[in-house]
Amino acid sequence: MMKELYEKMINESVAALQADIDVISANRYNDFKIVDAKPYADAVAGMTCADGQAESVIDLHKKSVESHYKVLTSVTETIRPEDDPFIEHYQTPPVLEILAEEDGEFADSLDVFIKAIADNEALIAKESIRRYGGFYGPTCVVDFAMMPGSTSNVVNQILQTIDIPVMHKQAILSAKSWGMNTSYGVGDAFANAIEAGATAAEATEAEIAALQMIYKEPLEAQGKLMDDAGHSSFDVRAFMNGYKKEMRDVVKAAMDDGVHYGNIVTVPAYCVGDIGHHIGQASYNMCKDDVILAIIQATAKVMEASLKANIDNFASPYNVLSLSTGSTACAAEYILELDGFNAPMVVDLLTKRFHNYVQQYPTRGAAAELHNCDFMDMIYRGYNAVNNARKARSSQKIDLVPKIAGFDVDLSPIAENEVIMNPQRYTYPACGITVRFSSLMRLADYPCLLTPEPVTATMMTNIIALNKEAPGSPVRGCKNCAACMIDAKHEYCQWKESV
Repeated sequence: MMKELYEKMINESVAALQADIDVISANRYNDFKIVDAKPYADAVAGMTCADGQAESVIDLHKKSVESHYKVLTSVTETIRPEDDPFIEHYQTPPVLEILAEEDGEFADSLDVFIKAIADNEALIAKESIRRYGGFYGPTCVVDFAMMPGSTSNVVNQILQTIDIPVMHKQAILSAKSWGMNTSYGVGDAFANAIEAGATAAEATEAEIAALQMIYKEPLEAQGKLMDDAGHSSFDVRAFMNGYKKEMRDVVKAAMDDGVHYGNIVTVPAYCVGDIGHHIGQASYNMCKDDVILAIIQATAKVMEASLKANIDNFASPYNVLSLSTGSTACAAEYILELDGFNAPMVVDLLTKRFHNYVQQYPTRGAAAELHNCDFMDMIYRGYNAVNNARKARSSQKIDLVPKIAGFDVDLSPIAENEVIMNPQRYTYPACGITVRFSSLMRLADYPCLLTPEPVTATMMTNIIALNKEAPGSPVRGCKNCAACMIDAKHEYCQWKESV
Protein backbone atom coordinates (compact mmCIF):
# COMPACT_ATOMS: atom_id res chain seq x y z
CA MET A 1 0.00 0.00 0.00
CA MET A 2 2.85 2.41 0.82
CA LYS A 3 4.53 1.67 -2.49
CA GLU A 4 1.31 2.66 -4.25
CA LEU A 5 1.34 5.93 -2.32
CA TYR A 6 4.96 6.61 -3.30
CA GLU A 7 4.16 5.89 -6.94
CA LYS A 8 1.19 8.25 -6.77
CA MET A 9 3.31 11.02 -5.25
CA ILE A 10 6.00 10.56 -7.89
CA ASN A 11 3.61 10.34 -10.83
CA GLU A 12 1.59 13.39 -9.80
CA SER A 13 4.70 15.47 -9.10
CA VAL A 14 6.48 14.49 -12.30
CA ALA A 15 3.31 15.21 -14.28
CA ALA A 16 3.08 18.72 -12.80
CA LEU A 17 6.73 19.56 -13.45
CA GLN A 18 6.79 18.00 -16.89
CA ALA A 19 3.68 19.94 -17.91
CA ASP A 20 5.56 23.17 -17.14
CA ILE A 21 8.67 22.09 -19.01
CA ASP A 22 6.77 20.83 -22.04
CA VAL A 23 4.76 24.04 -22.35
CA ILE A 24 7.85 26.24 -21.99
CA SER A 25 9.80 24.09 -24.47
CA ALA A 26 7.03 24.35 -27.05
CA ASN A 27 6.22 28.05 -26.57
CA ARG A 28 9.49 29.72 -25.63
CA TYR A 29 9.60 31.81 -28.80
CA ASN A 30 5.91 32.79 -28.58
CA ASP A 31 3.93 35.44 -26.74
CA PHE A 32 2.50 34.03 -23.50
CA LYS A 33 -1.23 33.44 -23.16
CA ILE A 34 -2.91 32.21 -19.96
CA VAL A 35 -4.46 29.31 -21.87
CA ASP A 36 -0.92 28.01 -22.54
CA ALA A 37 -0.94 26.76 -18.96
CA LYS A 38 -3.91 24.44 -19.36
CA PRO A 39 -1.70 21.30 -19.47
CA TYR A 40 -0.58 22.11 -15.92
CA ALA A 41 -4.18 22.65 -14.81
CA ASP A 42 -5.07 19.33 -16.39
CA ALA A 43 -2.18 17.58 -14.61
CA VAL A 44 -3.40 18.86 -11.24
CA ALA A 45 -6.97 17.86 -12.05
CA GLY A 46 -5.70 14.29 -12.31
CA MET A 47 -4.58 14.14 -8.67
CA THR A 48 -6.29 11.42 -6.65
CA CYS A 49 -6.85 10.65 -2.97
CA ALA A 50 -5.12 7.54 -1.64
CA ASP A 51 -6.15 5.45 1.34
CA GLY A 52 -5.30 7.31 4.52
CA GLN A 53 -5.30 10.73 2.88
CA ALA A 54 -7.85 13.45 3.66
CA GLU A 55 -9.80 14.19 0.51
CA SER A 56 -10.53 17.67 1.87
CA VAL A 57 -6.81 18.50 1.65
CA ILE A 58 -6.42 17.15 -1.88
CA ASP A 59 -9.53 19.14 -2.82
CA LEU A 60 -7.97 22.36 -1.50
CA HIS A 61 -5.08 21.87 -3.93
CA LYS A 62 -7.16 20.85 -6.92
CA LYS A 63 -9.89 23.45 -6.41
CA SER A 64 -7.34 26.22 -5.95
CA VAL A 65 -5.66 25.49 -9.28
CA GLU A 66 -9.03 25.07 -10.98
CA SER A 67 -10.34 28.35 -9.52
CA HIS A 68 -7.12 30.21 -10.26
CA TYR A 69 -7.18 29.16 -13.91
CA LYS A 70 -10.90 29.80 -14.29
CA VAL A 71 -10.90 33.27 -12.75
CA LEU A 72 -7.60 34.35 -14.28
CA THR A 73 -8.75 33.50 -17.81
CA SER A 74 -11.90 35.54 -17.14
CA VAL A 75 -9.98 38.72 -16.27
CA THR A 76 -7.07 38.67 -18.73
CA GLU A 77 -5.52 36.91 -21.71
CA THR A 78 -1.90 37.41 -20.69
CA ILE A 79 0.35 38.81 -17.96
CA ARG A 80 3.34 41.07 -18.47
CA PRO A 81 6.60 39.76 -16.95
CA GLU A 82 6.73 42.48 -14.29
CA ASP A 83 3.39 41.33 -12.89
CA ASP A 84 3.86 37.57 -13.01
CA PRO A 85 5.81 37.08 -9.72
CA PHE A 86 2.74 38.13 -7.76
CA ILE A 87 0.41 35.56 -9.31
CA GLU A 88 0.82 33.21 -6.32
CA HIS A 89 0.14 35.95 -3.76
CA TYR A 90 -3.58 36.32 -4.49
CA GLN A 91 -4.74 33.09 -2.83
CA THR A 92 -3.88 33.30 0.87
CA PRO A 93 -5.53 36.72 1.42
CA PRO A 94 -8.99 35.47 0.33
CA VAL A 95 -8.55 32.16 2.19
CA LEU A 96 -7.46 33.97 5.36
CA GLU A 97 -10.52 36.20 5.09
CA ILE A 98 -12.79 33.17 4.68
CA LEU A 99 -11.35 31.58 7.83
CA ALA A 100 -11.94 34.78 9.81
CA GLU A 101 -15.46 35.19 8.46
CA GLU A 102 -16.41 31.58 9.22
CA ASP A 103 -14.73 31.34 12.64
CA GLY A 104 -15.22 34.27 15.00
CA GLU A 105 -12.68 32.91 17.50
CA PHE A 106 -9.99 32.88 14.83
CA ALA A 107 -10.96 36.43 13.88
CA ASP A 108 -10.52 37.42 17.53
CA SER A 109 -7.06 35.81 17.57
CA LEU A 110 -6.10 37.78 14.47
CA ASP A 111 -7.15 40.98 16.24
CA VAL A 112 -4.93 40.11 19.20
CA PHE A 113 -2.02 39.46 16.86
CA ILE A 114 -2.59 42.71 14.96
CA LYS A 115 -2.47 44.65 18.25
CA ALA A 116 0.68 42.76 19.25
CA ILE A 117 2.47 43.99 16.12
CA ALA A 118 2.21 47.55 17.47
CA ASP A 119 3.08 46.41 20.99
CA ASN A 120 6.35 45.00 19.64
CA GLU A 121 7.60 48.31 18.28
CA ALA A 122 11.19 47.74 19.43
CA LEU A 123 11.32 44.33 17.77
CA ILE A 124 9.88 45.69 14.51
CA ALA A 125 12.40 48.55 14.52
CA LYS A 126 15.34 46.24 15.19
CA GLU A 127 14.43 43.68 12.55
CA SER A 128 13.65 46.38 9.98
CA ILE A 129 16.96 48.14 10.59
CA ARG A 130 18.83 44.85 10.29
CA ARG A 131 17.20 43.99 6.98
CA TYR A 132 17.67 47.50 5.63
CA GLY A 133 21.37 47.48 6.47
CA GLY A 134 22.06 43.93 5.32
CA PHE A 135 22.88 42.75 8.85
CA TYR A 136 21.79 39.17 8.14
CA GLY A 137 23.50 38.92 4.78
CA PRO A 138 21.55 37.48 1.84
CA THR A 139 18.01 37.05 3.13
CA CYS A 140 14.97 35.24 1.78
CA VAL A 141 12.30 37.55 3.16
CA VAL A 142 9.59 34.98 2.36
CA ASP A 143 11.60 31.99 3.53
CA PHE A 144 9.53 28.86 4.09
CA ALA A 145 11.67 28.22 7.15
CA MET A 146 12.30 30.76 9.93
CA MET A 147 15.62 32.12 8.75
CA PRO A 148 16.97 35.39 10.16
CA GLY A 149 15.54 38.37 8.34
CA SER A 150 12.52 36.50 7.03
CA THR A 151 8.96 37.64 7.63
CA SER A 152 8.07 34.31 9.23
CA ASN A 153 10.97 34.75 11.68
CA VAL A 154 9.56 38.10 12.84
CA VAL A 155 5.97 36.84 12.92
CA ASN A 156 7.08 33.91 15.08
CA GLN A 157 8.77 36.26 17.56
CA ILE A 158 5.61 38.35 17.87
CA LEU A 159 3.39 35.28 18.29
CA GLN A 160 5.47 34.21 21.30
CA THR A 161 4.32 37.34 23.16
CA ILE A 162 0.56 36.71 22.97
CA ASP A 163 -1.96 34.32 24.50
CA ILE A 164 -4.19 32.82 21.82
CA PRO A 165 -4.86 29.16 20.90
CA VAL A 166 -1.73 27.41 19.60
CA MET A 167 -3.55 26.30 16.47
CA HIS A 168 -4.36 29.93 15.69
CA LYS A 169 -0.73 30.93 16.25
CA GLN A 170 0.40 28.21 13.88
CA ALA A 171 -2.15 29.27 11.28
CA ILE A 172 -1.03 32.91 11.43
CA LEU A 173 2.57 31.77 11.05
CA SER A 174 1.74 29.45 8.14
CA ALA A 175 -0.13 32.27 6.39
CA LYS A 176 3.13 34.20 5.95
CA SER A 177 5.44 31.31 5.20
CA TRP A 178 4.26 28.65 2.73
CA GLY A 179 1.00 30.49 2.66
CA MET A 180 1.64 33.85 1.00
CA ASN A 181 -0.52 36.45 2.68
CA THR A 182 0.12 39.35 0.29
CA SER A 183 3.37 40.26 -1.45
CA TYR A 184 4.65 42.24 1.53
CA GLY A 185 8.04 41.43 3.04
CA VAL A 186 9.13 42.70 6.44
CA GLY A 187 11.21 45.87 6.39
CA ASP A 188 10.09 47.22 3.03
CA ALA A 189 8.03 50.15 4.30
CA PHE A 190 10.78 51.01 6.78
CA ALA A 191 13.50 51.15 4.13
CA ASN A 192 11.48 53.32 1.78
CA ALA A 193 10.48 55.68 4.57
CA ILE A 194 14.05 56.08 5.79
CA GLU A 195 15.33 56.82 2.30
CA ALA A 196 12.52 59.32 1.80
CA GLY A 197 13.75 61.32 4.81
CA ALA A 198 11.76 59.90 7.72
CA THR A 199 13.23 59.40 11.16
CA ALA A 200 13.77 55.85 12.40
CA ALA A 201 10.74 56.24 14.67
CA GLU A 202 8.56 57.45 11.81
CA ALA A 203 9.81 54.63 9.57
CA THR A 204 8.95 52.12 12.29
CA GLU A 205 5.41 53.51 12.43
CA ALA A 206 5.10 53.00 8.67
CA GLU A 207 6.39 49.45 9.02
CA ILE A 208 3.93 48.60 11.79
CA ALA A 209 1.03 49.98 9.74
CA ALA A 210 2.07 47.91 6.71
CA LEU A 211 2.35 44.70 8.74
CA GLN A 212 -0.97 45.29 10.47
CA MET A 213 -2.82 45.96 7.24
CA ILE A 214 -1.93 42.62 5.66
CA TYR A 215 -3.77 40.92 8.53
CA LYS A 216 -6.56 43.49 9.04
CA GLU A 217 -7.60 43.58 5.38
CA PRO A 218 -5.64 40.90 3.52
CA LEU A 219 -7.40 41.26 0.18
CA GLU A 220 -7.38 45.06 0.09
CA ALA A 221 -3.80 45.14 1.38
CA GLN A 222 -2.68 43.06 -1.58
CA GLY A 223 -4.68 45.29 -3.89
CA LYS A 224 -2.95 48.39 -2.52
CA LEU A 225 0.48 46.75 -2.78
CA MET A 226 -0.19 46.01 -6.43
CA ASP A 227 -1.43 49.57 -7.02
CA ASP A 228 1.83 50.88 -5.59
CA ALA A 229 3.83 48.41 -7.70
CA GLY A 230 2.16 49.59 -10.89
CA HIS A 231 0.48 46.28 -11.65
CA SER A 232 -1.49 46.62 -14.88
CA SER A 233 -2.11 43.17 -16.33
CA PHE A 234 -5.56 42.73 -14.78
CA ASP A 235 -7.86 43.90 -11.99
CA VAL A 236 -6.32 42.14 -8.99
CA ARG A 237 -9.29 42.87 -6.71
CA ALA A 238 -11.69 41.36 -9.23
CA PHE A 239 -9.48 38.29 -9.40
CA MET A 240 -9.24 37.87 -5.62
CA ASN A 241 -12.97 38.37 -5.10
CA GLY A 242 -13.73 35.84 -7.82
CA TYR A 243 -11.24 33.37 -6.37
CA LYS A 244 -12.68 33.88 -2.88
CA LYS A 245 -16.16 33.08 -4.13
CA GLU A 246 -14.94 29.92 -5.87
CA MET A 247 -12.99 28.72 -2.82
CA ARG A 248 -15.41 29.34 0.05
CA ASP A 249 -17.14 25.95 -0.04
CA VAL A 250 -13.94 23.91 -0.24
CA VAL A 251 -12.38 25.94 2.58
CA LYS A 252 -15.48 25.41 4.74
CA ALA A 253 -15.38 21.69 3.96
CA ALA A 254 -11.75 21.53 5.11
CA MET A 255 -12.63 23.39 8.32
CA ASP A 256 -15.49 20.97 8.97
CA ASP A 257 -13.15 18.05 8.33
CA GLY A 258 -10.74 19.20 11.01
CA VAL A 259 -7.92 20.27 8.72
CA HIS A 260 -5.44 22.45 10.59
CA TYR A 261 -5.95 26.09 9.65
CA GLY A 262 -2.22 26.31 8.91
CA ASN A 263 -2.73 23.77 6.17
CA ILE A 264 -5.83 25.52 4.85
CA VAL A 265 -3.85 28.72 4.24
CA THR A 266 -0.84 26.82 2.86
CA VAL A 267 -2.14 24.24 0.38
CA PRO A 268 -4.12 26.55 -1.94
CA ALA A 269 -1.30 29.08 -2.32
CA TYR A 270 1.78 27.13 -3.26
CA CYS A 271 0.27 25.15 -6.15
CA VAL A 272 -0.96 27.91 -8.48
CA GLY A 273 2.24 29.70 -9.49
CA ASP A 274 2.75 27.57 -12.56
CA ILE A 275 -0.20 29.30 -14.21
CA GLY A 276 1.06 32.76 -15.14
CA HIS A 277 4.43 32.59 -13.40
CA HIS A 278 6.43 29.41 -14.01
CA ILE A 279 4.50 29.18 -17.26
CA GLY A 280 4.72 32.84 -18.23
CA GLN A 281 6.45 35.33 -20.48
CA ALA A 282 9.53 35.69 -18.26
CA SER A 283 10.03 31.92 -18.35
CA TYR A 284 9.62 31.88 -22.12
CA ASN A 285 12.16 34.67 -22.49
CA MET A 286 14.68 33.05 -20.16
CA CYS A 287 14.37 29.67 -21.85
CA LYS A 288 15.11 31.04 -25.29
CA ASP A 289 18.66 30.26 -24.14
CA ASP A 290 19.16 26.61 -25.15
CA VAL A 291 21.55 25.90 -22.28
CA ILE A 292 19.16 27.20 -19.64
CA LEU A 293 16.34 25.09 -21.03
CA ALA A 294 18.61 22.03 -21.22
CA ILE A 295 19.60 22.46 -17.57
CA ILE A 296 15.95 22.57 -16.53
CA GLN A 297 15.10 19.55 -18.68
CA ALA A 298 18.07 17.44 -17.55
CA THR A 299 17.59 18.29 -13.89
CA ALA A 300 13.97 17.13 -14.08
CA LYS A 301 15.12 13.85 -15.66
CA VAL A 302 17.65 13.34 -12.86
CA MET A 303 14.84 13.69 -10.33
CA GLU A 304 12.49 11.36 -12.18
CA ALA A 305 15.15 8.69 -12.73
CA SER A 306 16.31 8.83 -9.11
CA LEU A 307 12.79 8.62 -7.69
CA LYS A 308 11.76 5.70 -9.86
CA ALA A 309 14.98 3.78 -9.18
CA ASN A 310 14.37 4.00 -5.43
CA ILE A 311 10.67 3.17 -5.36
CA ASP A 312 11.30 -0.06 -3.42
CA ASN A 313 13.67 1.59 -0.95
CA PHE A 314 11.54 4.36 0.54
CA ALA A 315 10.45 4.02 4.16
CA SER A 316 8.22 7.09 4.41
CA PRO A 317 6.65 9.79 2.23
CA TYR A 318 9.27 12.21 3.55
CA ASN A 319 11.95 10.08 1.87
CA VAL A 320 10.25 10.71 -1.46
CA LEU A 321 10.14 14.46 -0.86
CA SER A 322 13.75 14.55 0.34
CA LEU A 323 15.07 12.70 -2.69
CA SER A 324 13.03 14.77 -5.13
CA THR A 325 14.53 18.06 -3.95
CA GLY A 326 17.93 16.58 -3.08
CA SER A 327 18.42 14.96 -6.48
CA THR A 328 17.85 18.24 -8.32
CA ALA A 329 20.26 19.92 -5.91
CA CYS A 330 22.89 17.32 -6.82
CA ALA A 331 22.18 17.86 -10.51
CA ALA A 332 22.64 21.63 -10.27
CA GLU A 333 25.88 21.28 -8.32
CA TYR A 334 27.19 18.66 -10.73
CA ILE A 335 26.53 20.95 -13.72
CA LEU A 336 28.26 23.78 -11.83
CA GLU A 337 31.29 21.56 -11.27
CA LEU A 338 31.48 20.68 -14.98
CA ASP A 339 32.80 24.23 -15.48
CA GLY A 340 35.16 24.06 -12.51
CA PHE A 341 32.94 25.91 -10.05
CA ASN A 342 31.29 24.70 -6.85
CA ALA A 343 28.80 25.90 -4.27
CA PRO A 344 31.26 27.49 -1.80
CA MET A 345 32.68 29.64 -4.61
CA VAL A 346 29.24 30.78 -5.71
CA VAL A 347 27.99 31.43 -2.18
CA ASP A 348 31.06 33.56 -1.53
CA LEU A 349 30.53 35.45 -4.79
CA LEU A 350 26.82 36.12 -4.27
CA THR A 351 27.32 37.09 -0.62
CA LYS A 352 29.97 39.66 -1.54
CA ARG A 353 27.71 40.92 -4.30
CA PHE A 354 24.84 41.20 -1.81
CA HIS A 355 26.70 43.58 0.47
CA ASN A 356 27.63 45.82 -2.47
CA TYR A 357 24.04 45.62 -3.72
CA VAL A 358 22.69 46.87 -0.39
CA GLN A 359 24.89 49.95 -0.64
CA GLN A 360 23.97 50.64 -4.24
CA TYR A 361 20.24 50.01 -3.80
CA PRO A 362 19.15 50.83 -0.22
CA THR A 363 15.48 50.67 -1.25
CA ARG A 364 15.93 47.36 -3.06
CA GLY A 365 12.76 45.31 -3.15
CA ALA A 366 12.30 43.20 -0.05
CA ALA A 367 12.31 40.12 -2.27
CA ALA A 368 15.35 41.08 -4.38
CA GLU A 369 17.74 38.38 -3.23
CA LEU A 370 15.25 35.72 -2.16
CA HIS A 371 15.84 33.45 -5.15
CA ASN A 372 19.61 33.89 -4.86
CA CYS A 373 19.15 32.44 -1.37
CA ASP A 374 17.05 29.55 -2.70
CA PHE A 375 19.70 28.86 -5.35
CA MET A 376 22.58 28.97 -2.87
CA ASP A 377 20.78 26.66 -0.45
CA MET A 378 20.09 24.23 -3.28
CA ILE A 379 23.63 24.02 -4.67
CA TYR A 380 25.13 23.88 -1.17
CA ARG A 381 22.96 20.89 -0.37
CA GLY A 382 24.01 19.31 -3.64
CA TYR A 383 27.65 20.17 -2.98
CA ASN A 384 27.69 18.26 0.31
CA ALA A 385 26.24 15.15 -1.35
CA VAL A 386 28.42 15.34 -4.48
CA ASN A 387 31.54 16.08 -2.43
CA ASN A 388 30.93 13.03 -0.23
CA ALA A 389 30.44 10.92 -3.35
CA ARG A 390 33.74 12.13 -4.79
CA LYS A 391 35.51 11.20 -1.57
CA ALA A 392 33.93 7.74 -1.59
CA ARG A 393 35.04 6.67 -5.07
CA SER A 394 38.57 5.46 -5.72
CA SER A 395 39.05 6.82 -9.24
CA GLN A 396 37.44 8.97 -11.89
CA LYS A 397 36.55 5.83 -13.81
CA ILE A 398 33.89 4.94 -11.28
CA ASP A 399 30.49 6.59 -11.78
CA LEU A 400 29.74 9.47 -9.46
CA VAL A 401 26.68 8.51 -7.39
CA PRO A 402 25.71 11.06 -4.73
CA LYS A 403 23.32 10.00 -1.98
CA ILE A 404 20.44 11.93 -0.46
CA ALA A 405 19.20 10.48 2.83
CA GLY A 406 20.89 7.23 1.79
CA PHE A 407 19.26 7.04 -1.64
CA ASP A 408 21.29 7.00 -4.85
CA VAL A 409 20.99 9.95 -7.25
CA ASP A 410 21.16 9.09 -10.95
CA LEU A 411 23.12 11.82 -12.74
CA SER A 412 23.18 10.04 -16.09
CA PRO A 413 20.57 12.33 -17.75
CA ILE A 414 23.12 15.14 -17.55
CA ALA A 415 25.86 13.14 -19.26
CA GLU A 416 23.36 12.13 -21.93
CA ASN A 417 22.20 15.69 -22.63
CA GLU A 418 23.50 16.88 -25.99
CA VAL A 419 23.35 20.58 -25.15
CA ILE A 420 24.86 20.47 -21.67
CA MET A 421 27.74 18.28 -22.76
CA ASN A 422 28.60 20.48 -25.76
CA PRO A 423 28.95 24.01 -24.36
CA GLN A 424 31.38 24.94 -27.13
CA ARG A 425 28.42 25.20 -29.48
CA TYR A 426 27.07 28.20 -27.56
CA THR A 427 30.12 30.50 -27.35
CA TYR A 428 33.56 30.93 -28.88
CA PRO A 429 34.11 27.20 -29.39
CA ALA A 430 37.73 26.95 -28.26
CA CYS A 431 36.99 28.78 -25.01
CA GLY A 432 33.66 27.31 -23.92
CA ILE A 433 34.54 26.85 -20.26
CA THR A 434 32.00 29.16 -18.58
CA VAL A 435 28.84 28.57 -20.61
CA ARG A 436 27.05 26.30 -18.15
CA PHE A 437 28.05 28.48 -15.22
CA SER A 438 26.68 31.61 -16.91
CA SER A 439 23.36 29.87 -17.55
CA LEU A 440 23.21 28.74 -13.93
CA MET A 441 23.74 32.35 -12.87
CA ARG A 442 20.63 33.29 -14.86
CA LEU A 443 18.83 30.53 -12.99
CA ALA A 444 20.15 31.91 -9.70
CA ASP A 445 17.51 34.63 -10.06
CA TYR A 446 14.82 32.12 -10.99
CA PRO A 447 15.50 28.55 -9.78
CA CYS A 448 11.81 27.61 -9.36
CA LEU A 449 11.96 24.67 -11.77
CA LEU A 450 15.26 23.45 -10.35
CA THR A 451 14.29 23.40 -6.70
CA PRO A 452 11.60 22.28 -8.02
CA GLU A 453 8.51 24.13 -6.78
CA PRO A 454 5.74 22.25 -8.66
CA VAL A 455 7.09 19.01 -7.20
CA THR A 456 7.40 20.37 -3.67
CA ALA A 457 3.85 21.71 -3.79
CA THR A 458 2.41 18.42 -5.03
CA MET A 459 4.34 16.26 -2.62
CA MET A 460 3.62 18.49 0.37
CA THR A 461 -0.10 18.33 -0.36
CA ASN A 462 0.16 14.54 -0.43
CA ILE A 463 2.04 14.54 2.87
CA ILE A 464 -0.28 17.05 4.55
CA ALA A 465 -3.25 14.94 3.42
CA LEU A 466 -1.82 12.09 5.51
CA ASN A 467 -1.72 14.22 8.66
CA LYS A 468 -4.29 16.97 8.26
CA GLU A 469 -4.31 17.97 11.94
CA ALA A 470 -0.62 18.96 12.06
CA PRO A 471 0.65 22.18 10.43
CA GLY A 472 2.77 21.37 7.38
CA SER A 473 4.46 24.76 7.29
CA PRO A 474 6.79 26.43 7.91
CA VAL A 475 9.79 24.10 8.07
CA ARG A 476 10.50 23.47 11.74
CA GLY A 477 14.14 22.57 11.53
CA CYS A 478 17.58 23.82 10.54
CA LYS A 479 17.89 23.70 6.77
CA ASN A 480 21.68 24.12 6.85
CA CYS A 481 21.38 27.28 4.78
CA ALA A 482 24.25 28.25 2.52
CA ALA A 483 24.46 31.89 3.61
CA CYS A 484 25.57 30.78 7.06
CA MET A 485 28.87 29.67 5.49
CA ILE A 486 29.83 33.32 5.16
CA ASP A 487 27.62 35.34 7.51
CA ALA A 488 27.52 34.07 11.11
CA LYS A 489 23.81 34.28 11.83
CA HIS A 490 22.81 30.84 13.12
CA GLU A 491 21.78 32.13 16.54
CA TYR A 492 19.18 34.46 15.03
CA CYS A 493 17.19 31.61 13.49
CA GLN A 494 13.81 30.88 15.09
CA TRP A 495 13.32 27.22 14.23
CA LYS A 496 13.93 26.00 17.77
CA GLU A 497 11.42 28.50 19.14
CA SER A 498 8.69 27.85 16.58
CA VAL A 499 5.12 28.20 17.83
